[in-house]
Amino acid sequence: MSPVRSCSRTACRQPAVFTLTYVYADSTAVLGPLATYVEPHCYDLCAEHAERLTAPRGWEVVRLPYEPGAPSGDDLEALANAVREAARPAPAAGEPTGQAVEVGRRGHLRVLKSAQPNRER
Repeated sequence: MSPVRSCSRTACRQPAVFTLTYVYADSTAVLGPLATYVEPHCYDLCAEHAERLTAPRGWEVVRLPYEPGAPSGDDLEALANAVREAARPAPAAGEPTGQAVEVGRRGHLRVLKSAQPNRER
């Protein structure tokens, strides 16, 4: 198996440089840099197919910035911070989370409700 991932488009043999994901609830297609690993519900695209990408009527396409090359120090620091954040235990439902309160959870997603400001009488 080749270590280079190919474009997901039929008959395209170009190397993939972008990953396309969908957020169906928001009618949004997100095109960003190639994901670090293959996801079953994502599509890897070459530069040509990524450039020509269109979305269905009523959908929005979000194109995240792509800068080819090795990761910078900032990228590595952001990755390390993300790993640290993921390793922290999740707060129990109902506990304050910053300026919001967690009211539900589904998998890795959380439902947050704005915290009501304290009003003195």
